[in-house]
Amino acid sequence: MNKAELVARMARESGLTKADANRAVDAFTTLVTRALKKGERVKLAGFGTFLVSRRKARVVLNPTTRAPVKIPSRRTARFTSSKELRAVLASGR
Repeated sequence: MNKAELVARMARESGLTKADANRAVDAFTTLVTRALKKGERVKLAGFGTFLVSRRKARVVLNPTTRAPVKIPSRRTARFTSSKELRAVLASGR
């Protein structure tokens, strides 16, 4: 599902207009992005948690030249699903 499909389904399920649903999706992504940028967790009960983790610096090999390339450490976003979401996915409902 892409953003346009998400907006359309949100509008249909909630009774909002597509424009209002689009603003809601934009506000949600903006707020989650800001919180993650500050290093905060965003926990949605029954759904999961968005958090920031640190990837360690590492050395990899360039597949073409086989030369070592150093990749610096960086922060990355992660999502951990809740028990409830995992249970729904496991049951196939």
